[in-house]
Amino acid sequence: IPESAMKSAAVVALAMLESVNAFAGVAVSAPRSAIKMSSPYEGELGVIDPTGFFDPLGLSTSISPETFEQYRTAELKHGRVAQLCVIGYIVPEFYRFPGEIAPGIAFADIPNGVAAINTIPALGWLQMVFLIGAVDYWGVLGDFSIGKPDLDADELEKRKLQELQHGRLAMIATLELLRHDSQNFVSPGFDGLDNLITGLPFLY
Repeated sequence: IPESAMKSAAVVALAMLESVNAFAGVAVSAPRSAIKMSSPYEGELGVIDPTGFFDPLGLSTSISPETFEQYRTAELKHGRVAQLCVIGYIVPEFYRFPGEIAPGIAFADIPNGVAAINTIPALGWLQMVFLIGAVDYWGVLGDFSIGKPDLDADELEKRKLQELQHGRLAMIATLELLRHDSQNFVSPGFDGLDNLITGLPFLY
């Protein structure tokens, strides 16, 4: 083989290797800010796609299991209340209880939504606050000891996850209902946003 041909083949081979290296790139270590902080609760119930474990502030990285359980109980309770709140917004549009909520105040006279706050008598507020406080103080949060279905472990886990997800959605829906319902109370008499409301959540 002529020497010139061997040199040409070597140059071609080196050029091919360089082209492969160009596509391989250079390994670069991730910056410290991009390193994901691990949490001991990344495998807990409620971690689902597409968000995965959502804790952008790292609140769960240094808390005890007892504190995490308190947070989870609060999330569960707030989700249940929010689900009832959404139902409480919808049902009065179609049905009202007969009779009176207080002497001289019929259920039919109470407006829907935020406007009902100023209609409920002070004694009614005291009754609600006392009842809720009594349940929180003497009750076992999240445990009603009734209505527990006889399910296998996998199905029960699925139901618990569904309840968490429904509660999270209901909390977002409640915030939107309150915002939509009370937008004009921020500045009395101002209704400039009315024409921007479509009736669909987060579409203004």
